Amino acid sequence: MNQPSNEIKYLLFDVESVPDGESIAMTRYPGANLSPKEAIRKFRFELLAESGRDFVPYTYHVPVAVVIAKIREDYSLVEIVSLDEPNHRPAVITKHFWVGWERYNRPTLVTFNGRSFDIPLMELSAFRFGVSIPSWFNLFDKSYEQYRNRYNIHSHLDLHEILTNFGSSWFRGGLNLAAQLINKPGKIDIQGAMVHELYEAGKLSEISEYCRCDVLDTYFVFLRSLLVMGRINAEQEATLTEGVKNLLREQMDKHPAYKIYLERWEQLEHPASR
Repeated sequence: MNQPSNEIKYLLFDVESVPDGESIAMTRYPGANLSPKEAIRKFRFELLAESGRDFVPYTYHVPVAVVIAKIREDYSLVEIVSLDEPNHRPAVITKHFWVGWERYNRPTLVTFNGRSFDIPLMELSAFRFGVSIPSWFNLFDKSYEQYRNRYNIHSHLDLHEILTNFGSSWFRGGLNLAAQLINKPGKIDIQGAMVHELYEAGKLSEISEYCRCDVLDTYFVFLRSLLVMGRINAEQEATLTEGVKNLLREQMDKHPAYKIYLERWEQLEHPASR
């Protein structure tokens, strides 16, 4: 679906990524003759021993799925798209992401904790793949007008920042908790830690479908945040929510994750049916 560029006011998105074993092998273990898989395995083991977590820092990642919800000024959802589907090529995903942001006249980006992961990853991907984004890196403008300014919510609205008052507190539980607090499914069959294994198995479509569910949760957290901020009322939230439910019903044959999401959602609304 093609929309007029002035119709889209928000691009709400989520990124799924995997470690780049070649970069890890080249920079952390030069001369060790490790394969990309071996380098990732060794690095994760070292991280686990050091911190108790084996998650590879985003600086060594490449995006393999970026799902975007296009949203109008009235906060209604136009459509959800997965960039470069079904190929999911990191360089193409990166170019489409930033070119699309420009094409839609630089709408507000909306994320959940994107300030610390999704945005830096997409910026670094632009650096890696040579994508020029001068509008985003407007570092010579006044600080409050810079798109990358942490407090410029007109360029990037991070819902995690809203819930924590820009990092003043720790929102333990993440998007999964935020979604379930408002009776939405939250994490379903796939967890973030499983993405790399799915990628190794060539299951790119499953990763993309999982990412769509995270985008849905983020959209509903966005609506509830708007209600708290007084931008919409409860009736508007309910109407917008029902519109998304109808969209999922229409498209669940094409996107298996939507069917699962709807089933979990129905269970939350009707606990007796569990």
